[in-house]
Amino acid sequence: QAQLVESGGGLAQAGGSLRLSCAASGLPFGDYGMGWFRQAPGKEREFVAGISRGGSYTNYADSVKGRFTISRDNAKNTVYLQMNSLKSDDTAVYYCAADRRLGTVSTRPSDYDYWGQGTQVTVSS
Repeated sequence: QAQLVESGGGLAQAGGSLRLSCAASGLPFGDYGMGWFRQAPGKEREFVAGISRGGSYTNYADSVKGRFTISRDNAKNTVYLQMNSLKSDDTAVYYCAADRRLGTVSTRPSDYDYWGQGTQVTVSS
């Protein structure tokens, strides 16, 4: 059974940093593109960043470009999201997700097959 488990969330000050991790099990991790999404209260889930199977291609939402970096370690079955220069608008529950389709990294939640439970990120101003 496939499982994704996020960690690393918490409270940060504006301008600070956090690093999220997502550990995968029960699936051939290297065969899946991975994405990070977030959902703030009262808002729809939105794409944050994505990375291709081998890690050679990444994609970011405009709101996080230059501040967030996605990476993966296929040997550890883990994907990361380094978040720098955090803003209060970054406050949300962050989810990782796995996409088994070939091709570029999707920004649509409906294209992803597996989801983690989420980890809360709160940025205080």
